[in-house]
Amino acid sequence: MNNPLVQAFFVGRAVAEVINERLEVAITDALSDLGKFDAEAREQMRQFTEEVLERANRAAEAAGHSTPGSGSSGVDAVDVQATIDELRAEIALLRNELQRYRSSSV
Repeated sequence: MNNPLVQAFFVGRAVAEVINERLEVAITDALSDLGKFDAEAREQMRQFTEEVLERANRAAEAAGHSTPGSGSSGVDAVDVQATIDELRAEIALLRNELQRYRSSSV
């Protein structure tokens, strides 16, 4: 490699290849970590939901109210989803009221 122009070409090409490989590894690792985080978050949410429902059922039984079976039938899932939807709607209404209150008191 007597010609500096040819040497610069091959050095530049090697730099580009190394940067490309390292960037590929970094992106792959980041996507892998993101997928792992998502899976762990979903599992924690599922466990949280199960624990909340178990405690609610125990509290209702202790209070003398009958609760639906612990199985996950379609009716129970619809009832839980309906309850969640109602709670979200109430939260949205409360947020709107808070915004009105804050804007009127300023």
